[in-house]
Amino acid sequence: MIAVSTIFDVIYGVNLELNKLELDYNGVNFVSRTAKNNGVSAKVKRIDGVEPIPAGMITVAGGGSVMESFLQPEEFYSGRDLYYLRPKFDFTDQEKIYYCICLRANKYRFNYGRQANRTLKDILVPSRKEIPQWVSKLNLSKLENDISNICRSIQESLHG
Repeated sequence: MIAVSTIFDVIYGVNLELNKLELDYNGVNFVSRTAKNNGVSAKVKRIDGVEPIPAGMITVAGGGSVMESFLQPEEFYSGRDLYYLRPKFDFTDQEKIYYCICLRANKYRFNYGRQANRTLKDILVPSRKEIPQWVSKLNLSKLENDISNICRSIQESLHG
């Protein structure tokens, strides 16, 4: 097991407020701390001078629905208390989703209003060498059906 910061840069997001943005159904994803819809709350108009965060990042809620973690397939803006993880190595989408699930498995540490802001970078996750072989065989199109079984398996391996 290694610290998240060993394999990802942990970066605080753009910290925008959705109620101050203009909705645009053909715009940029706005990712918030929600546990629903891959974290995407809306699509908003592109903001002059503010570059969206690139696709392929993992978002992690530092508060709210703390530790909800998602792979973002499109560029996005982020809301308050949202971090994104930029991989330091080349990972497949399957591997990134595996890490999302590993992060969510640590949700129990942040009950009673605790936030993950200070400790996210230090949370222990499996090293690249410890990624199970079955991860590479995941069919991403049917992955949502497998999430609960995967979570159970990871929690068992993390907590013995």
